[in-house]
Amino acid sequence: MIIDERPVPEGTLIAPFAVAEGHHVDCFECAVSAPVSLPAFITAFYTQPLFRAERLVLRVLARAPSTDADVAALAAGQADRFAVWQVAGRTGAELLMGDQNGRTLSWLQAEGGTLRFGSVVVPVRGRRGKLTLGPVFLSLLGAHKVYSRALLSGAARRLR
Repeated sequence: MIIDERPVPEGTLIAPFAVAEGHHVDCFECAVSAPVSLPAFITAFYTQPLFRAERLVLRVLARAPSTDADVAALAAGQADRFAVWQVAGRTGAELLMGDQNGRTLSWLQAEGGTLRFGSVVVPVRGRRGKLTLGPVFLSLLGAHKVYSRALLSGAARRLR
């Protein structure tokens, strides 16, 4: 499966962050053989084995449990919270969720036969007043990109 890093599509829920000063924004995409609905993508993404492992970590470390029933409610538009995230925006094809600390956002888009997953990292003011993403995120950027590709690939495989 080919996962490409692409520029953020104009007019999407994360597009404003892509032009905001100091923000990190990425967008990964892959093609699938048939159109996929946003609810199906949400379900496949958050119930895949790799994300189940993340859900376990969040349950233990952040005391933020989540179940497949929670995923189903999110996918159906019946819930605005999931684990450590709150829905920040939703359209027929997109879901944008922000974490409880306001530092990161996750974005899903199902547009026809194209699936997209992206992240936003919001900068903070450093000691000298300059916007920074911080040394922790910067040191983990390579791992973040590998993990993002793996998550999108895992969701796409579940949708086959």
